[in-house]
Order: sequence, then structure tokens, then C-alpha cells
Amino acid sequence: MRVLVVGSGAREHALCWSLAASPLVKTVRCAPGNAGIARDAELVPIAAEAIDELVGYARAERMDLVVVGPERPLVLGLVDRLAEAGVRAVGPSAAAARLEGSKAFAKALCARHGIPTAAFRVFEASEQAAARAFIEEHGAPVVVKADGLAAGKGVTVAGTVEEAVAAVEAAFGGAFGEAGARVVIEEFLEGEEASLFALCDGRDALLLGTAQDHKRAFDGDRGPNTGGMGACSPAPPLTPAMVERVMAEIVRPTLAAMAAEGTPFRGILYAGLMIGADGPKLVEFNVRMGDPECQVVLPRLMTDLGQLLLGAADGMLGRMSARLYPTHALGVVLATRGYPGPVERGSELRGLEAAEAIEGVLLFHAATRREGGRWLADGGRVLTVVGTGTSLAEARQRAYAAVDRIDWPEGYCRRDIGERALAAASEPKAGG
Repeated sequence: MRVLVVGSGAREHALCWSLAASPLVKTVRCAPGNAGIARDAELVPIAAEAIDELVGYARAERMDLVVVGPERPLVLGLVDRLAEAGVRAVGPSAAAARLEGSKAFAKALCARHGIPTAAFRVFEASEQAAARAFIEEHGAPVVVKADGLAAGKGVTVAGTVEEAVAAVEAAFGGAFGEAGARVVIEEFLEGEEASLFALCDGRDALLLGTAQDHKRAFDGDRGPNTGGMGACSPAPPLTPAMVERVMAEIVRPTLAAMAAEGTPFRGILYAGLMIGADGPKLVEFNVRMGDPECQVVLPRLMTDLGQLLLGAADGMLGRMSARLYPTHALGVVLATRGYPGPVERGSELRGLEAAEAIEGVLLFHAATRREGGRWLADGGRVLTVVGTGTSLAEARQRAYAAVDRIDWPEGYCRRDIGERALAAASEPKAGG
């Protein structure tokens, strides 16, 4: 099988790495990829949002399967176009991708079908005064979200009314472009955040794994929101019993709802969750693997990823199963200083080979380039350093041991990834 992975980050590196190990996969290509991905896949110089070029390439090269990593090509309809060209793909149609592309759409779907989520109201830009009045009436804490895609940065958990009003004004003022032309204001949920990933074929869903992300830039969950500074898998709040509740109360009802409304969901459904005293509630949906969650979920997947993705594309998941290794994985993101703001490119990373030499360590490249035999940083989030082990403590120790072997004064990372999970009363059985 010849597979094309679309995207250029560490998530796509993890996908290429996992697919390259599949006995079903003869060729892995990545468009556009990065220098690190080139170790596991052939690079194709086509941007992830160049829909016409991607479709033409996949058809001309007779790719058997296209795996779409980022959300924007899905929202732009890449899978629809591939289907029209007779190319199999893993990912939702543009209509189904609205689960991520519009938070208002996802919340309304939940309301119509009784899927547990936070109470909410939606406001258009013309309703700014009404949004302010709503916030002042209901008080804080409250959550303000840009409706559309904002690269993980369009959510404000406001501790005060003033902060919430400022978030609304920023969104309507153009801080997130078209994504902020509408806002969702919802209740603040108490509990522990976690994420669950399910592979779907329109009817059936298989668990791929769970993870807990660390969004803030600095230790102690301080600083601005980022695309993610680290993750661990499995997620401590998602015990096997809680995983089954999420599948029964959120994932399967969502699949049924989407099918009933004529937009069946195929691809990877990422449920961002809050686990509270009264059980799981949906925070938001994404329609692809997370980053950095993908980098800690896939190393724990025992079943052949190529086989699973082919099953999803062909509607065969009802006859399949997915097994996970009873292990833990923890990933630490190395970012260029200044991220998530503007960064300088071109600084050198040394010691990558020494880091990878540690048992149980994997390096997934997000923004690197190769020049004169040197590894250079080429963006904000540059690497995800993943440690695996029989316990979360062992995985964490290996990940940070590898981080310490990397010589990169221009970079930084959080030093507390996994601490919250380790502080839990007990580690979960590694079933999720």
C-alpha cells in the first residue's frame, strides 16, 4: 500500500513513523513534511492546504490511501475532493469537519442529541452588547471561544467578568480573523481535562488511546496558551470504566447523530473532555489527531496503524479491534524561545543522536531543517521528545534524560510535564 500523509509537524512525523512500521505499507510519502520526517518518509513539496495540487498528485501517483494530519485541509474539503478523484482517504468530509471548524455547530449538535456538554450561548459580532450583558448576568469564571479555527489559541478561560468581556471584544475586533466573527460563551466546568481519540468509519468507532495535554507555555500552567507543550498517555482520569462511559455517552451518540443528520463522520474523532463529579462532559471536538497527543498515543498502539486506517476508509471497523500496549508515554515539546509569539529561525540543535540513544526514547520533528550536516530550528514548536516505559515515572525520566542531552540554548521546554498525573492517587491501568 502506498500512503500519502498530509502535514509537516511532529504529529505527521509520528503518523509516518507508525505507518512505516506497517507490513501493509510499501511506501510512505509526506506533503510537505520536514527534515526529520525525511528519515521515515519521502517528502513531497506540496503545502498541506494546496488542495488542487494534493489531489492531482495523489491521483497521478496512484496513492492507495491519503492520511490528513491538520484540521484546515479537512475543513477546506480535501477529503471530498479526493473522493471525487477516486482516492481513498482517512478524514471527515468538509460537512463533518464542522465538528471542529465551528464550535457553535458542535454545541448545537450536542444540544439536539442530548450529548453531555457545558451550557452555552452563541453570539454574532452584531450582538456584542448582548454578549456583554450575558457575561455580566452570569458572572465568572466563564469560557469564551472563537467559533472557528484559531490554531488552538482562540479559547479564554476568564476568571473575571472584565477578562471575559475583553476576550469577546478581542474576537469581534479581529484577533482571530474570520474565526472570531462568532463566539461561544459557555459555563466553566470543574474537573480534570483529558482527551480521547477514536477511529471512526461512519458507523463504528475504535479506541486509539487517551492523553492529557499541557497547553500553557510555562511550568505551573502559567503563561499564554500554546498549541501544546507536552502530553502523557494514558490520561489518568480516563480509567477503563470512564473510557467506556465516554464511548457510550459521547463518541457513539455523536457518530449516530452525524449519520442521522446526513453527515456521517469518518476519520479520527478527538474528544476534549472534562471529567467531573457527575461524569464526563464534552469540552470540544477536533476531527484529527492532536499535537502533541499523537506523539504519545501512537507509540502505545499495538495494532497495525496501516490496517486500522484502511479499515476506517473501507467502513470495516465493526469487524476489527485495536489493542494497546500496557505501557506509558510522555512527550516534552522543545520550542524556540519567544514561542508562542514571534521566533527567530536558524539556531542549531546539537545532541539529537545522543538523546535518541536512550532506551525507550523517540524524537518527533515538528520544525527542523538540515543544513551542512546540522539540525536547525525552523519554527516555534521544534521537537517532541517522547519517553516510553512500564510506568509514567519511567517514561517521564527517560523523556527528560533525553531533553538534557540536547544542547540548544535558544530553546526552552516545560519541566513539569506529567507532574499532575504523577500526583494522582494512583496510576490508571494502561487501558486507554
